Amino acid sequence: MPFRYRLQKILDFRIRKKEEQLQNVRNAQAIVLKIEGLIERNNKEIASTRQNMRQADFMMYESYDTYLKHLYVKGESLEADRQKAQEALDIEKDKLRELEKAVKVLEKHKEHCKEAYIEEEKKAELKQLSEVAIQKYFAKTKEKQEEEQEELLKELMKNPLYNEEGT
Repeated sequence: MPFRYRLQKILDFRIRKKEEQLQNVRNAQAIVLKIEGLIERNNKEIASTRQNMRQADFMMYESYDTYLKHLYVKGESLEADRQKAQEALDIEKDKLRELEKAVKVLEKHKEHCKEAYIEEEKKAELKQLSEVAIQKYFAKTKEKQEEEQEELLKELMKNPLYNEEGT
């Protein structure tokens, strides 16, 4: 009879939950990376606007200042969004760690159960082999006793005194 883990359905369920959570972590990481990309693009826009401002006519300075202020506000907003996304990612990672721990516990339990099962199978096999060996031993000793009795009987039959008295 092959090994069958009695909590296999629970283990499978926990593995599925862990994989779902892993997907959630990946999605949260993608969001963080997307926001970081937007921050990087905003910083490049600020740098190019400053560069263009130096080369522009002084009449345009006010427009450039207004646009730069807008970019700084946008940058602060993106930074706040990144912080929120990072916190969400950290929460998702914590959940994933907990689910991984739960899966590891059950996998370790499964290993212990499997080792115990293998040990019991070995014991049962040894017991069976021992019983077979004992049966063979008794069968051989019985054969030896019968052979000895037959030889003894043959010797007695050869003995002339036995033949005269016995017949």
